[in-house]
Amino acid sequence: MMSRSLLLSAAALALTFSPTAPAAALRAGAARLDITPPSDPANPPSGKFAHERLYVRAIVLESGGTRAVLIGADQSGLSAAVVAAAAKTIAAELNCPSANIVMSATHSHSAWGPGARPGPPSAAPLDPNQPPPPIVGQLIQVVRQANANLQPARAGFGTGLSYLNVNRDSIDPQTHLWTQAPNLNAPSDKTVAVLKFETPAGDPIAVYMTYAMHPVNGYLSGLTSADFPGAASRHIEQAYDDKIVAVFAQSASGDQNPLYLRAATNAMASRSGAKITGNVLTRETIEAPLRDGKVSERPLAPKVAETLERVMESEGVLLAEEVIRVMSNITRTESAPRIAAATTTVTCPGRRRTDTVREGAPGTYVDGDPVNIGLGLIRIGNVALTWVNAEIYSAIAQRLKQQSPLANTFMVTIANGRANSGYIPDDASFGANSFQVLSSRLKPGCAETAIVGGLLDLIHASNQ
Repeated sequence: MMSRSLLLSAAALALTFSPTAPAAALRAGAARLDITPPSDPANPPSGKFAHERLYVRAIVLESGGTRAVLIGADQSGLSAAVVAAAAKTIAAELNCPSANIVMSATHSHSAWGPGARPGPPSAAPLDPNQPPPPIVGQLIQVVRQANANLQPARAGFGTGLSYLNVNRDSIDPQTHLWTQAPNLNAPSDKTVAVLKFETPAGDPIAVYMTYAMHPVNGYLSGLTSADFPGAASRHIEQAYDDKIVAVFAQSASGDQNPLYLRAATNAMASRSGAKITGNVLTRETIEAPLRDGKVSERPLAPKVAETLERVMESEGVLLAEEVIRVMSNITRTESAPRIAAATTTVTCPGRRRTDTVREGAPGTYVDGDPVNIGLGLIRIGNVALTWVNAEIYSAIAQRLKQQSPLANTFMVTIANGRANSGYIPDDASFGANSFQVLSSRLKPGCAETAIVGGLLDLIHASNQ
């Protein structure tokens, strides 16, 4: 006679493996749109390199009647007003909730037109009496094209490693003060996250990739460039005969720079008239005169520009090759993943700075307004795409991935607008007198746990 425990086990197995209604098949479509502004006659691009052009790229997904949209733009950032304006039209045209849309900037510090100065996107709302900025229409247009390209698809996820990035909060060996320089002993997430979409026959449709590294090579160089993200995307697209669209999104790069910045620093020196050297230069002493307008900007020396462009291209190609390697090794795919999305906001105590020291010395503060941080999740089958609307430190994303119940968890930052937080350091990094920590509008001790906890809540809820 079968025991009660065995009967219960048999019943559980029967429930576990009982047939269910088949899910609707996944469809995916992708597109890219060139948004490169007219070139500056004083600093015309050479036309040799993929990173010299700016694009917006989009992937549209549909499964079970639910759609999601993943957008990447070669811009420093996308303001909340721009995101809201574009998302309103996209959501209406695709019958897609706004929570299912992720718009992020590659964060290139040289993705501006001639004469434009780098800086964060405006926090001001769009003027209803004026035409919206061109980027709004460009975001809508590329999504329309991607939606028109919807076709049967399957999705797969994988990760790789790239050692191009490095923590940038460091102690200067001469001054013994905090500065921006490579710190190989500090936290740095080397993960390359890859979400690929292909036809049922295995032909490429799109790839969505994330990596944590600031595109600051072209900062204050006078060049208009998508930097290494642009080079990586075009290298992948060209490797597949332009039959794929490669969308780059920033992971948690608030404290992550390229390891090799000599060529970029020499470009600044060329524009300011400072000495150019073959040695590694202290970046702040070269950057500050240009950044603060204390010197007249000169045209970038051609030989220096050539070196800088080759470095940007090289970084992009190496990153792209790792993405292609990961894509080639993704063998487990889903043809009918469930798509679900949710957003939330966490609030932390704020502070207002009362001094103007750039770095190296403690800041002084008074209480400031609370800081609201936007968080979101798009669940694609067993993949958790999480996002934060700010620049956060690498350790926060690493903590999220360690604690997530889903192995396939990754983070996109500078997404869906811009929080009023400034940089968001992890708790352990608040003791550093680096410019990111000093400029943060957050009091220590809240944001790391609030972000990780908020995103974990969304992930857990998506399992129900």
